[in-house]
Amino acid sequence: MVGEETTSLRKRPSRSGDNFEEKEDERKPSEESLGISSNGRIDIKQLMAKKLRLTAEAEELKPFFMKEVGSHFDDFVNNLIEKSTSLDSGGCAITSFSVLEGDKNHRAKDLRAPPEHGKIFVVRRSLLDELFEVDHIRTIYHMFIALLILFILSTLVVDYIDEGRLVLEFNLMSYAFGKFPIAMWTWWTMFLSTLSIPYFLFQHWARGYSRSSHPVVHCLIHGFLFMVFLIGVLGLGPTYVALAYTLPPASRSIVILEQIRFIMKAYSFVRENVPRVLNSAKEKSKIVPVPTVNQYLYFLFAPTLIYRDNYPRTPTVRWGYVAMQFLQVFGCLFYMYYIFERLCTPLFRNIKQEPFSARVLVLCVFNSILPGVLMLFLMFFAFLHCWLNAFAEMLCFGDRMFYRDWWNSTSYSNYYRTWNVVVHDWLYYYAYKDFLWFFTKRFKWAAMLAVFAVSAVVHEYALAVCLNFFYPVLFVLFMFFGMAFNFIVNDSRKRPFWNVMVWTSLFAGNGVILCFYSQEWYARQHCPLKNPTFLDYIRPRSWTCRYVF
Repeated sequence: MVGEETTSLRKRPSRSGDNFEEKEDERKPSEESLGISSNGRIDIKQLMAKKLRLTAEAEELKPFFMKEVGSHFDDFVNNLIEKSTSLDSGGCAITSFSVLEGDKNHRAKDLRAPPEHGKIFVVRRSLLDELFEVDHIRTIYHMFIALLILFILSTLVVDYIDEGRLVLEFNLMSYAFGKFPIAMWTWWTMFLSTLSIPYFLFQHWARGYSRSSHPVVHCLIHGFLFMVFLIGVLGLGPTYVALAYTLPPASRSIVILEQIRFIMKAYSFVRENVPRVLNSAKEKSKIVPVPTVNQYLYFLFAPTLIYRDNYPRTPTVRWGYVAMQFLQVFGCLFYMYYIFERLCTPLFRNIKQEPFSARVLVLCVFNSILPGVLMLFLMFFAFLHCWLNAFAEMLCFGDRMFYRDWWNSTSYSNYYRTWNVVVHDWLYYYAYKDFLWFFTKRFKWAAMLAVFAVSAVVHEYALAVCLNFFYPVLFVLFMFFGMAFNFIVNDSRKRPFWNVMVWTSLFAGNGVILCFYSQEWYARQHCPLKNPTFLDYIRPRSWTCRYVF
């Protein structure tokens, strides 16, 4: 066919011999590229060789392309957000403290920027939702499901061998979630008080501020009442219920974590709206900017700790997606149950039979690394992805960046920023930024130290109340080692080696936490004291358990 077409072309009259020669020259490269031999036939072997060569070149270029895309995508999105912010603010991108940068007097407290110029909310999906569309990433998800199936089968087989029957009991889980109705009544009390008292106090203060003859006294009275609510009602009340009714660990966790969440929500609501009222009074406006009850109620359930009157919304609710997220949450709970049942309980149940020594401690830490890492992944996936995405979908909440690619971190400072974006935003805007605004920007190290101290104290408080003993292992790891790594392994570390170091330290740290707290828990179960004093609650029992039986 190719030879006949060439013959017919030669029979056609041409306007000039030069044009004919140019066409022949143009045809030669195309024939060579197709692997056409001199007799006009296509050489299949040559064509396949070129195809394989092109495929090899594409494979060589693929990792460079993916690396470039990964490194520039975040910069592109951040620049786009900054440009959109600058357009909204009249061509000048204003953040919470950009007003203060142009003024040498950093203590000018009346220059606080409006709250809408803090965190920018945009419609975006969670990172794992995007990654799960890639078959290679979704296969890792399938591996975890297969591992769960093996844990279930292992438990059933071992129980059948030991008991001679299938033991379908969940004693550990039923114990952990015991006295659940008390936890729910406590939650309803916290929710209704957080919904009513902060809103009423703020509304009364805002509407009476401009008319008050003593505005400073007016502010001090309402501020004092708000602090009494945070410390007395939300602070001491749930803690007393958890201790007085001896709630089990999981029920205590619900009460204490919701207590912390409501405190952070109430503070954010007041912190973001007070500057608006002050600016309105300064401008002598007749309209007092008080949010509606519906806006505050939406914020209490929204998966964010930064208050806004309005958030970007999605058009519809995908109820199938919501059901899938809750199903995965329950799957993760059973996953953690089987990890405790198969990997942790056999390790710690006979703790009083071996004396406490360095050998026992080292073996315990290394044996705890695997279950500790698995529980780290499960808690991240269950709460930061599934639970928050389920509520975001039900509320049509558009901004679902609850975490970032923390697994790619080559520094601890980046890990702290990307692991839990929801809590990091609250600490960044209300602890770190406000500290710098109040004490000037020359004390960045002190601001960072204050943020670490607040975070470490709150984490240790939650663990102490939930486990019913004080054993500051997490506080030491977080406050000392975590802060040291934050300065040593900083953002200047970009090589893959540092990602390996971050992962290694995370694995070791989770092993230490699981080992120490589990040892202490089982020691207090196996070696109880008849009349414990206050010092017995803060003195490690695992160090002396062998002497008390």
